[in-house]
Order: sequence, then structure tokens, then C-alpha cells
Amino acid sequence: MLAQLQRGICAALLGLATLVACWLWPHGPLWAAAGFVGVLFFYVVVFAVEFTLLNVVNRGCGVPLATPGQLLLAAVRETVVAFQTFGWRQPFRSGRTPDHLPALAPGQTGPRGVVLVHGFVCNRGFWNPWLPALRTRGHAFVAVNLEPVFGSIDGYLRQVDQAVQQVRRATGQPPLLVCHSMGGLVVRAWLRARAGAAPLPADDLAISEVVTLGSPHHGTWFARFGHGTNGRQMRLNSRWLTELAQGEPPARFARFTCWYSNADNIVAPPSTAMLAGADNRLITGAGHVDLAHRPVVFQDVLARLAA
Repeated sequence: MLAQLQRGICAALLGLATLVACWLWPHGPLWAAAGFVGVLFFYVVVFAVEFTLLNVVNRGCGVPLATPGQLLLAAVRETVVAFQTFGWRQPFRSGRTPDHLPALAPGQTGPRGVVLVHGFVCNRGFWNPWLPALRTRGHAFVAVNLEPVFGSIDGYLRQVDQAVQQVRRATGQPPLLVCHSMGGLVVRAWLRARAGAAPLPADDLAISEVVTLGSPHHGTWFARFGHGTNGRQMRLNSRWLTELAQGEPPARFARFTCWYSNADNIVAPPSTAMLAGADNRLITGAGHVDLAHRPVVFQDVLARLAA
């Protein structure tokens, strides 16, 4: 569903960019080219506003503010990665690398597997740079598609549960869960549901560890501009987030590693991406989508899978 929506948006932008280029052509080829590129990369203006606001929103949160150089580099990297993600991988290549669930002989265990949970307005294509490397190394994986796109976070729990059980059957051991952005909240809600039994079975050994990348564990300032049920749930200290925290034992977060950035243009302030009792790790100068494309993050996940 999301892939179709994003393909439609890409087609509409391309058509609009072509019309603008034709309209400007009488003024010269440079004007036409500028108009074409300007329409395709209109989101750069949004990024400019976000990164300009960051140090205002982040002031006083206890995390070092990003330097102007870090913000500029983060904005450039985020522009490139966002175009690759939302303009190619998710709309057109989300099925490029299918889930890898090799057959396991009875009584045997395979290499540890991983469940990949994307964030808001994303699909499994978000993880395309990761999937071939995981497959080559023999790790079973399932990259979920959270649907409906703007539904409640609580509506995604069965998708996560099914993915965990699939990887567990393929490996004979609990999987690692890697979550970007909203995906971290989905997994926390899923763990709460499992611990509370119905409708999901209770099983404290269902997973090995959870790695979150820029997840708004306490909400985000930018969610005030979000729409849909899940967007409202991610507002700072929302009622949904408060109820989620009340149903979680603090000891659970000892299994969590939370990566966060002082240049995250979606989850701000950065302290909201941390959990008390978790292994909280700062990456300086990384934008929200770029955070999942930093080599240090992927190498850490591979090390955990091989441990």
C-alpha cells in the first residue's frame, strides 16, 4: 500500500517538475533545469527548517548541541539518503530482497536471526542496504511492512509477533530486533502485550536483544505536525506513551541498545530517544534516516548476531 502511494507521489512530482521545466524553458535551459530540480528536491526546504530549529528544540536536554558544521553535513547526508529511501528503495524496490528463512533440521540451531521493524511512513525497503549482507552471512531475517500506514501503533503487534516466530523457527533461538524510529515503540508495545498474555502468548525469551535507532521513546517535538493516529501517539509525553511506560518493568530495558543523534531532524530533543537502564549510544551529526545507514550501527548489529 505505501509503495503504491509513494510511487504515485514520485510520478506526480516528476510530472509537475516537467511542467515547470517546460514553463521556464523560454527563459533558458538553466532556468528550466533549476525549476525541474527545485520541484524534485522541494523537501530540502523542509529539511532546512528542521535543522535550523534543532538547536532551539534541543537546548537544555543534557545532550551536547550539534555544531553548525555537524548540522550542515547532517542536512546534506540526510538529503541524499532520504531521496534514495523515499524516491527509490521504498516505492520501487521494497521487494528486492525477500525475507530469508532457511530450513532448519530438527534438533539443530542456526545463526542468530533478526527482525527489522521500520518507522513512520516507511516500508521494508528502508532496510535494503542491510538485507543482502545479512543473507550473505547466513542470518535469517524478516523485514516487516507495518500497515495501515497511519493506524494505531497497537495495530502492528501481530505483524511483529508473526515475524519473531518465523525467525525463531528458522534459527532455533530468539532473534535480535532492530527498530528504526516508530518501530522501537511498536516493539515496546509488543513486549508489553506478550508480558500481559492475551491476546499474545507470554514468553520472556521471545527475543534476545532490542536495538532502536532514533526511536521517540518519550515522543518528539516534531510530532505536533504529524497526522494519523500513530503520529498523535508520538507527541511528547502523549497519553499513549505514558500508559506504555506504566506497563513496562524497568529491568526490561537492560536488553535495549538505543542509538540517538544530536542532529536528528525528526526525533528531538535527542534525550527522548534514550531509555533509563538501556545502553544509550550517541552518534553526533547524523540525521534521522541517515542514523540507520551509519556503518558503526550495522557493524554493531552484525557483532551482536555473531556473539
